[in-house]
Amino acid sequence: MASSSSFPAPGSRSKKPLGKMADWLRQALSKKPKEMPVSQESPPSDTPQPRSQDCPSPPGLSSATSAAVSPDLPPAHEGASSSNSGGRWSRDYDVCVCHSEEDLVAAQELVAYLEGSSVGLRCFLQLRDAAPGGAIVSELCRALDSSHCRVLLITPGFLRDPWCRYQMLQALSHAPGAEGRTIPLLTGLARAAYPAELRFMYFVDGQGPERGFRQVKEAVQRYLQTLR
Repeated sequence: MASSSSFPAPGSRSKKPLGKMADWLRQALSKKPKEMPVSQESPPSDTPQPRSQDCPSPPGLSSATSAAVSPDLPPAHEGASSSNSGGRWSRDYDVCVCHSEEDLVAAQELVAYLEGSSVGLRCFLQLRDAAPGGAIVSELCRALDSSHCRVLLITPGFLRDPWCRYQMLQALSHAPGAEGRTIPLLTGLARAAYPAELRFMYFVDGQGPERGFRQVKEAVQRYLQTLR
């Protein structure tokens, strides 16, 4: 019978492999807490970040984005903007009346005639419609920009007034090639006194029937009809 010392004790072979396996499990378990926060909390560096968090969208970007997402649906404001963007109602006034200070009464009579007509033309009269406290030059430029047509009430007082000459030049510069937008109304002057800057334009003779008011109204109406 062999001695018991020549055989290994029962279970002595499994102690070493089990010890290695336990060490591997301990190492694997010890690495998980270090790897999990990296994958769950911080995304990889090459992952694109949302641009909305970096900077606010510029004005108009939201409408462009919505149109790109749903190209079959027009913007909600498209119909309203298209109806008001052109035609007569695209400007605040139909006529801006430029006159000298001493011709204020004649200018008021012209405005009353144009506004009282069946068409109901919208007129800008500086003394009545300029913003209180506004700069005179700024208000003139705003009125010219906001009007379809400009009527120059050319009288002896108009020619003597440097401010009226400035108004005339501003009216010409705002519409240098637009036929029918600048309408000279010559009153109390001979044809030879007609300003040289307006030689290329036909004027309305203020000595005619109704002092030329009817011709001015018809000229404005003809231009407004071209805007339809």
